[in-house]
Amino acid sequence: MTHCKQNHPKGFVLWLTGLSGAGKTTIAERLYEELDALGKDYERLDGDVLRGVFPNTGFSKESRDEHIRRVGFMASRLERHGVIVIASFISPYHEARQFVRDLCHNFIEVFVKASVEECKNRDVKGLYKRALAGEIKEFTGIDHPYEEPENPQIVVDTINQTVDESVAQIMDTIKPYL
Repeated sequence: MTHCKQNHPKGFVLWLTGLSGAGKTTIAERLYEELDALGKDYERLDGDVLRGVFPNTGFSKESRDEHIRRVGFMASRLERHGVIVIASFISPYHEARQFVRDLCHNFIEVFVKASVEECKNRDVKGLYKRALAGEIKEFTGIDHPYEEPENPQIVVDTINQTVDESVAQIMDTIKPYL
């Protein structure tokens, strides 16, 4: 069940959620390229980039939820102006993701699925290593929970699917909204 209302047929929010290292940013970058090739109006909102915009955001549940609410508001404003928003955030809590869903007219949740073990093995940024060494506190998947989406519109399993397969699956799903 995709949460899309006909009164805003052009813009929508594609919300990629998953653990650090699951592949959200990689998939978002490829989706960005696909939409660009189609000549669509789009904007990419990424967790790593926007943490720099909101530097006082911490990693407690309250801080994370506030960060997602801020970003969700930005996404909803862009979407209302006909922009396709590709948002890639860990967004570990159901309640915060639901808040964003409720703000948006057209919201598609994508669960970028990978186990904590797989993400530890990938660990491109060295974050899991630092969290396990105690250098990073409240790290999602180590000492902070990640609540998997209950009913995402799309699930891409980045252990068993390539980036190309994941992007193709997402593009096939959003094609009616383009």
